[in-house]
Amino acid sequence: MTRPGDTEGAGAARHRRSAGLLLFRRAADGGTEVLLGHMGGPYYARKEAGAWTVPKGEYPPEEPAWEAARREFEEELGLPPPDGTAVPLGEVRQAGGKVVTAWAVRADLDPSTVVPGTFGMEWPPRSGRRQEFPELDRVRWFPLAEAREVIVKAQAAFLDRLAEHSDGG
Repeated sequence: MTRPGDTEGAGAARHRRSAGLLLFRRAADGGTEVLLGHMGGPYYARKEAGAWTVPKGEYPPEEPAWEAARREFEEELGLPPPDGTAVPLGEVRQAGGKVVTAWAVRADLDPSTVVPGTFGMEWPPRSGRRQEFPELDRVRWFPLAEAREVIVKAQAAFLDRLAEHSDGG
């Protein structure tokens, strides 16, 4: 996962791709819930809206997106990706230019079992000090309506596509 402050050329964003898995389950009330992760690190520490994401990560052009989504799930959450039928949710382009591809998989996962991966960055900026932060500092289940309020804006399209699938399937 690339973070604000990472050193990459501005043009690199146009070619960055991420892939991820959006877990979903039926809630007790019959509605759909999705598992989202709160982005770790100092830039998102006090933010809720726009700071939650599908567990995902970048991958090189030669790696198939589906394989990357499964690998990144394990790297981000420290747990193997669930088995199950994958529902393609397509792609979205985020504000920074990154293209994200996602699949939904019906599964249940206890957020307390997550052991997030970490990333390093210079913090505070220009301090010369490098610190480690969790990729995702919190993971939790959200009803779809609540998830729409906190997920990265472009990724809300994944929630809409999942809802369409769930209503029809």
